[in-house]
Amino acid sequence: MKSGILGPLLLSDVEGNLVPSAPKPRQLLAFLMLHTPQMVRAGDCITELWGSTPPKSAMSTLQTYVLHIRQALRGPHRDHSHLLLTRNQGYQLTLEPAGFDRFGFTDLTRRGRLAAAAGDHRTASELFTLALAQWRGPALSDVRTGPLSSPHLAELAETRQGVLEQRIEADLALGKHRELVDELSLLTARHPTHENMHAQLMVALYRSGEHQRAGDVFHCLRQALGDSLGIEPVPRMWRLYQAVLVGSSELDAPVVRG
Repeated sequence: MKSGILGPLLLSDVEGNLVPSAPKPRQLLAFLMLHTPQMVRAGDCITELWGSTPPKSAMSTLQTYVLHIRQALRGPHRDHSHLLLTRNQGYQLTLEPAGFDRFGFTDLTRRGRLAAAAGDHRTASELFTLALAQWRGPALSDVRTGPLSSPHLAELAETRQGVLEQRIEADLALGKHRELVDELSLLTARHPTHENMHAQLMVALYRSGEHQRAGDVFHCLRQALGDSLGIEPVPRMWRLYQAVLVGSSELDAPVVRG
């Protein structure tokens, strides 16, 4: 079975799509998948579906939505309804780890960070690339999400961003600065106040021999921060800018062996 929340909601087996078509059961399924394999209280399900003003029939309606999900899980030929259990005024959805994109993303990210910490930048880059490939778009992009899932989705997006930066850092350590310039130029245009991405672009440009452009990146960042937030770049960015100006050897490309 394949399942996923890192993009449009996904739940399918060899016989086809198992995601309910009705909006509310889809939303409930997404909420349960977001917390798998943990038990989710019925009260939290109600809050997710209706916010602070649930209808008087919320509990019975919730039970109907759970029934819809179970019916969808049964499929035309294979019964997967055992994956959804009712436990102590709540529900527990258990998915196969090998087929769930969030589990894959988490495991590959963990392994990539271990490789990076050990100085194995090539393996780290490969693992981070595989982790990012688990994403098919914004998390649960085709599902209306409620107040309890929104913070989780924001955290997932932030983690994805962090993994992307870690992959770029590994590639910089591998001497791939020229290959990174275009990608980082697009990312900094998309995120004009993101300091770490601007720092990575400055380093990539400097190592590519484009010292003037590296300095210009700092000035663009400084202006964007001032115009949008009324602040100056952090001290680390100023130190990087000074290193660019004086041509510090600290910015030289690493010697890559093998």
